[in-house]
Amino acid sequence: MSRLELLGNNIRTYRKAKNMTQRDLAVALNCTYEFICHIERGQMAISLKRLFQLADILDVKMSDLINFD
Repeated sequence: MSRLELLGNNIRTYRKAKNMTQRDLAVALNCTYEFICHIERGQMAISLKRLFQLADILDVKMSDLINFD
């Protein structure tokens, strides 16, 4: 599994833990639903700025999102 896929899995896990849909997350991040789909599948890279925003929205530390252990 690639690092982008692992990152996407982490984002999905934390999103679901907050009982958010992909659409909810897209609205909070001010992006499209398709963008969230691609990120969670590891099909698209995400900027560092957006990653920080995601961490804030999901109430997790950045290190939680990029922990691939």
